[in-house]
Amino acid sequence: MIRIEGVSHRYGEREVLKDIDLSLVEDRVGVIGANGSGKSTLARLLNGLVVPSTGRVLVDGLDTARDGAGVRRKVAFVFSDPDAQIIMPTVAEDVAFSLRRLGLDKAEVAGRVSDVLVRFGLGGHADHPAHLLSSGQKQLLALASVLVTEPAVLVCDEPTTLLDLRNSRQVADLIAGLAQRVVLITHDLDLLHGWARVLVIDEGQVVADGPAEQSIAHYRSLMATGRPC
Repeated sequence: MIRIEGVSHRYGEREVLKDIDLSLVEDRVGVIGANGSGKSTLARLLNGLVVPSTGRVLVDGLDTARDGAGVRRKVAFVFSDPDAQIIMPTVAEDVAFSLRRLGLDKAEVAGRVSDVLVRFGLGGHADHPAHLLSSGQKQLLALASVLVTEPAVLVCDEPTTLLDLRNSRQVADLIAGLAQRVVLITHDLDLLHGWARVLVIDEGQVVADGPAEQSIAHYRSLMATGRPC
């Protein structure tokens, strides 16, 4: 369970989140809102990339401000720009880098890397320079590199933003089929079709929390007021 208790967050004098209280227990949770609404900050709170200015975030009882490393073993994060996550020169090396702290022997690392690359359609690219992949392949690599560690929760911050329609659908289908619980921040409302829970963030607060159809309707009504999306 992820608990967000009385959380506010500031960047300098600017308050981007205000008194958030949430329990996230569903397998799929969507988060939508206008640019600058605070949704990406909320996403980063979930695995300790950002810690609250006030309040606390708990993941299975672990406080993100006090045990960030333990939280990140449970909650993985994927950015909208995969180049922000790709570190190593080749595809296989980048995935293997994620396993460096698990104490696995070389054979087990090689097996897990091979398995996840095949699963994500990158089996033929193991020795390919990672930064020369297509945008869609880079996003698949970013997903593979975090999921190879077998986290319990995956937080995705607009993972299809930089992709064309075909690659967006490929990434969306892959996310939809994951065994992990997923928290998805997105502007692509079609990705949330049928989801049981979608949060709408507006000016740092949760202004709607319900099934996708209900929350998306609320979000569209907000955007109809002329606010930038």
